[in-house]
Amino acid sequence: MNRSALLDTGPLVAFLNRNDDDHEWAVARFKELEPPFITCEAVLSETIHLLAGREVVLEKLEKFLVAGFIRVDFSFADEVVAVTRLMQSYRNVPMSLADACLVRLAELHPGMSVFTLDSDFLIYRQHGRQAIPLILRPRKT
Repeated sequence: MNRSALLDTGPLVAFLNRNDDDHEWAVARFKELEPPFITCEAVLSETIHLLAGREVVLEKLEKFLVAGFIRVDFSFADEVVAVTRLMQSYRNVPMSLADACLVRLAELHPGMSVFTLDSDFLIYRQHGRQAIPLILRPRKT
C-alpha cells in the first residue's frame, strides 16, 4: 500500500493552523503517512487564501515545499481538457478547480489516496465510475 497521499486543502490548512478544529486529526495522519505529499497549485492557492495574514504559517508552508515534503506534480496546461470535463460532469455539486485537479491526480497516480476533509470526494469518481481511495475524517452525526 502506498503510504503517501494526494493532498487536499482541508488537511493542509488544519495541519498548519493550530487553532483549526481538525488540527490534531491532521497532525496524526501526517505522522502515519510518508512524504512527499502530492498536490496541485489550486490546492496551494486555496490554502494560502484561507491562511491569509498568518506569516509564520506561510513560512512553514514555503519550507515544506522547498524541502519536498509537499510536491506539486500537476500541470494544468497538460490536463485542462480532463479537468474542465470533470468540473462540467460535477457542476451540480459544484466541483472546485482544486477538487477537479485532485481527481485527475488520482487518475494519474493509481492506488494513491486523497487526503481530504471534503465529503464531496465520496461522490466524485475517477475514470468516470471508480471510487477514489480516501483518507477522510469521519464526521460526527
